[in-house]
Amino acid sequence: MPRTRQEFEQFERQFFAPYAQFSSDTRGRKYNEPPPIWRTQYQRDRDRVIHSRAFRRLEYKTQVFLNGTGDHLRTRLTHTIEVAAISRNLASALQLNTDLAETIALAHDLGHSPFGHKGETVLARLMKGHGGFEHNLHSLRIVEELEEKYPGFSGLNLSWEVREGLAKHQTAFDHPDKRKGFDAKNSSLEAQIANLADEITYYSHDLDDGLDSGLLSESHLAKNVRVWAMAARAVKKEHGQLPDECRRYFTIRTIIDLQIRDVVENSERLIQSARVQSADDVRRFPKPLIQYSSERRRLNLELRNYLYKNLYYNPVVHQPNLRAVKLLGQLFDYYLKHPKEIGDSSKRRLKKIGLHRAVCDYLAGMTDRYVMLEYERIFGKSFEL
Repeated sequence: MPRTRQEFEQFERQFFAPYAQFSSDTRGRKYNEPPPIWRTQYQRDRDRVIHSRAFRRLEYKTQVFLNGTGDHLRTRLTHTIEVAAISRNLASALQLNTDLAETIALAHDLGHSPFGHKGETVLARLMKGHGGFEHNLHSLRIVEELEEKYPGFSGLNLSWEVREGLAKHQTAFDHPDKRKGFDAKNSSLEAQIANLADEITYYSHDLDDGLDSGLLSESHLAKNVRVWAMAARAVKKEHGQLPDECRRYFTIRTIIDLQIRDVVENSERLIQSARVQSADDVRRFPKPLIQYSSERRRLNLELRNYLYKNLYYNPVVHQPNLRAVKLLGQLFDYYLKHPKEIGDSSKRRLKKIGLHRAVCDYLAGMTDRYVMLEYERIFGKSFEL
């Protein structure tokens, strides 16, 4: 016999910690729908995110390097999948709801603009005085309004707990405003996990791309970044001399393992000390309970500063990104003067949300390569990577 939703929910009650967010305790959806038969509510949400158009567009959006500059360099989509995998592992180790943590992770970057955080900065500047732009809140708008897949409602009609995770998503790179309806002191532990998994993935895999591109070197890392030096020593001690690609992979794998171990052990200690007994106890608690240890936080800050200095602001990465985001500004001005060209979906909402927001929505939904193609179509100039 197929396993029913009720059996999944019973499994959660039996094997998850009491402070996990149980599927059967969801606050529900904005629009009532019949419950799924063979999936939990959060499994349904996960599937809706994966099948969204915004999720597919992530394949052609910048992570660090402009999309198209290297076959093995990460895109916003591969980053998202890696965040989801780490989120699921952390949630499993802490006996939390793996489906909810994974779903929040899969949706957390749906609202990212073309050209990464630099593109977001440009849109925020262009929208100053018109409601601003912030990719976390735009992710929420996508799942609540902008996706158009279902009869009877706009958006994906996701569960309250997934939308809470998007409204409160915040890492070292992300600073969302408070959103009405999600004003508890904290979010679920599953949402907190997605936050930290995003950070773990950024640090470790940007190292990988930096080394793959030749902008970073293992020898320089060993002298300047303790996280790298400790992992490299551990790999050499256990495996001896390895081929370059294998050595680099195992060193980064070790860094991720050390990060995850630290988060699991430290978070378990904080959760037990807090004596929370339910998911809402977690929301009422004054501090996040999914955290690095203080020593690991110091080590990560050292790594973060190193990546900013040697990778994110390296001219090879920084200058093409700066040139690329200028295209957004030029296209923004053009579409303000030619609103008939902003696409059917944005044009339908124009009277409701205003011209600036409609243009911003249209640009934010573009992939890197579509921005370049539109620029070439409109201005007759090609963009060189």
